[in-house]
Amino acid sequence: MSLAPQHQPLLAAAHRGDPAALAQLLQLCQPDIRRYAQRNCRIGDVDDAVQEALLVLSRKLSSVRALMAFSGWLFQIVRRECHRLARATLNYDPWDDARAEQWLASQDNVQLRHEVIHALESLPADYLEVVLLRDFAEMSIGEIAAQLGQSAAAIKSRLHRARAMAREYLIG
Repeated sequence: MSLAPQHQPLLAAAHRGDPAALAQLLQLCQPDIRRYAQRNCRIGDVDDAVQEALLVLSRKLSSVRALMAFSGWLFQIVRRECHRLARATLNYDPWDDARAEQWLASQDNVQLRHEVIHALESLPADYLEVVLLRDFAEMSIGEIAAQLGQSAAAIKSRLHRARAMAREYLIG
């Protein structure tokens, strides 16, 4: 969510503590926060994540040092809240690196190779293509984007999703 130039004075006024500007800013940001939460939260947690993000925004906006970093700061709040809600609801942390390390340590090399092959085979073709080009052909994101005729952002997104799907297959 990048605030349009005409909204920068509103952000600055809210940052200084103007309650009317803060109310307008909360209303302006809510649709973007909801869209971001819908992509990062479980469906049942979206409303709670949006509510918590708006609450944190209203309480902590004055602590933001660089207003140019506002969007990143706000999305980080939403993402953290989505993760917190998932852990609380499921009593499970899908981003638990210790669990991944434990799983890797329990596999022998041959078994691990077979599991990785099966995980890669389970990916949709367009996701598999990006993983193979990036991780096996060692192409840069820019090179992959040029080869596939897509934007670098689209390639990064697809690569992230492909890795998440493979990880879920392996340890989920």
